[in-house]
Amino acid sequence: MNEITFRQLRYFDALAGQSHFGRAAAVCGISQPALSMQIKELEEALGAVLIERGARQVRLTKFGEEAALRVRDILRSVDELGDFARASRGWLAGQLHIGMIPTIAPYLLPTVIGNLTRMHPELDIHVREALTSKLIQELVEGRLDTAIVALPVSEPSLTEVALFKENFLLVRPGEDEGTPVPSSERLREMRLLLLEEGHCFRDQALSFCNMQSPPREALDASSLSTLVQMVSAGMGVTLIPEMAVAVETRSGSVSVARFKDPQPSRTIGMIWRKTSPLAGQLLQLSEVVCRSAVALREQQEGHRAIPGPKGRPGGKYSLKRRAPRHKRSAVNSRLARR
Repeated sequence: MNEITFRQLRYFDALAGQSHFGRAAAVCGISQPALSMQIKELEEALGAVLIERGARQVRLTKFGEEAALRVRDILRSVDELGDFARASRGWLAGQLHIGMIPTIAPYLLPTVIGNLTRMHPELDIHVREALTSKLIQELVEGRLDTAIVALPVSEPSLTEVALFKENFLLVRPGEDEGTPVPSSERLREMRLLLLEEGHCFRDQALSFCNMQSPPREALDASSLSTLVQMVSAGMGVTLIPEMAVAVETRSGSVSVARFKDPQPSRTIGMIWRKTSPLAGQLLQLSEVVCRSAVALREQQEGHRAIPGPKGRPGGKYSLKRRAPRHKRSAVNSRLARR
């Protein structure tokens, strides 16, 4: 049997994940013919066919499905060996793969990345934006080091660290400015616009309204930006997380208001594999994310106050779980030195 290379295994892993030669080649940063040749050589080395080649996509054979699982385990073990080496340096260096859900990434990401690159210029940061279910899958498979999501995710193999809470705000047409803020019960009678299925924020909004599923006539969107523009066009009302308000409402003719206490909210946190050698460094990284959330909130305080039922302004993000004191001291010292 010819020698099997790690390059071939990584290319096959990418092809198994993308089910398409063109997309897999783009992920690997090589040409499609080069990828096809490496897969062919891997099949020859194994003496078995891994994929069924179709006109538009590829399908794994039965052997290919079993091989893909074993290849993923091999690659994860190799990646964890590299993680052990990184962990021995005492702080994160080299490549860092971070995942974020779409209702967080556009708003928190610039501040987080800015702080990380300023504090640790040796980091090579890669960001993946996807739905929670996809991020969990890639985290478990070792494709990501950590992810910033809404908690809980309730995955036994993952560590969850709560960072801060943020409220949901009501967005309605501009002409509704100053009118009473509807209760959750009243919202059920209104045309509530939601994100499409798969977004955890959709489920959280439905939970606030005590709804198992939206009305049949409800309209779904793929982004918060689209939701706000639909409200601006008079198509209904929606809820958005507080960190998104400054960005998403600046170009829409909408009114933003707070609900009565207890306000609907979500807990934002970080997750990573319990077996990750980088657990200690990721816990310190969670402190940077907390600081970034506070900085983002302070930036937004320059905008007009968002009225509540009695016109009261909003409060700051509520930090949930912080790193232990000795961990924070190390981060604070590092910040002071820089």
